[in-house]
Amino acid sequence: MASDPNGIVNRLIRAIYRGRGVLLFVSIIAIFTGTIGAQFVPFVPLMRVLSVLPVVGILGMLLVLAVVIPGVKLLPQWQPLTVTPPITGRWMALNSPATRVPSHGVRAYGQTHAVDLVFDPEDRVRPEFGTGIVLRYPTDYPAFGEPVRAMIDGVVVRVTDSQRDHRARASLVGFGYMMVEGTIREFGGPRFIVGNYITIRGDDGVFALVAHVKQRSAIVRVGDRVTAGQTIGACGNSGNSSEPHVHAQLMDRASPWTGHECR
Repeated sequence: MASDPNGIVNRLIRAIYRGRGVLLFVSIIAIFTGTIGAQFVPFVPLMRVLSVLPVVGILGMLLVLAVVIPGVKLLPQWQPLTVTPPITGRWMALNSPATRVPSHGVRAYGQTHAVDLVFDPEDRVRPEFGTGIVLRYPTDYPAFGEPVRAMIDGVVVRVTDSQRDHRARASLVGFGYMMVEGTIREFGGPRFIVGNYITIRGDDGVFALVAHVKQRSAIVRVGDRVTAGQTIGACGNSGNSSEPHVHAQLMDRASPWTGHECR
């Protein structure tokens, strides 16, 4: 049976596109290690190896750029999915696909159609942005500590809630600080961007992730069976977050490294 060259190429492009986060991460480390290491290593053979790493890293980044556009077109198409909201009460949807796609400006970490939900109850005041306070305690926000619920029926496959809840970036100065901080967080991979998170695998193969969960608030563990609407943790301000909120997304893989959106 003759092989299909186009099919092989398409599979390769899809594979690189799926793993582009890992490839970019490795490329950046290679550039950084080679550039800095070559300046301090006195051993000539090792110095020569290190001097090649930046070139390898740049080639890796160029490869990622080359597959971005064709990779998006080759992703499997999902039918619209209906899920249970991960919160109850009066919440506002920010950074949602209702206004733009990708909703967060990038397609990384499976967040192309992700939604940020901010609690704005009628009986409590949500601090306004830019009121003179650069950094606010997360406890100043009504969302902090609110229950977070499962969006789908399924099995818990990922739970991490060890990261601290930092102060909210409550002004332009604080937001600028978050932008710089977010760049640094990228070196740690998706976990340092989404913060504490819980992922559930649905029976239909969809993975539902809620992020920025409060530290030590997860009440489920890997392997637990949950139902939609069941409380699984609490809203926090971990990861790359400007204020306590719930980040929700659906993916076709368990890992934000290789998962892509399920609309």
